[in-house]
Amino acid sequence: MVDKDLLAAKLTELAERVARVRKHVPPGPETLRDDRDMLDLVAFNLMLSVQTCTDIASHIIADEGWPAARSLGEGFLRLEEHGAISSKTAAALRNAIGLRNVVAHGYAGLDIDRCFRGATEGVNDLDAFAREVSSWAASQ
Repeated sequence: MVDKDLLAAKLTELAERVARVRKHVPPGPETLRDDRDMLDLVAFNLMLSVQTCTDIASHIIADEGWPAARSLGEGFLRLEEHGAISSKTAAALRNAIGLRNVVAHGYAGLDIDRCFRGATEGVNDLDAFAREVSSWAASQ
């Protein structure tokens, strides 16, 4: 059984991180290219948003006793398999893992256009994840 208090706390954290991304994202990617501090703020909060989603997935998988995921992306597949999130959301979050990894580990530099898309369009996938997980948990 999912720890609903922990889930609620994690979903609140996710909402706060997404709000920070939305608050600080500029109108266009060129501003992120010119203002490295703004880029860091947006990218860091995006990374933490995705990380929070992976934390939520891990907690649900463990609490439900489902087979452990062998990777962060597989965690979203496990949630999809059990009807906690849609296939569209699972695919979007698996894709977001790549951005999270680049920000967290500095792999080959950050693609500013990808970061901007994540901050303007990708946050909608994070919102969908929160809604779907909340709905699934309420039905349990």
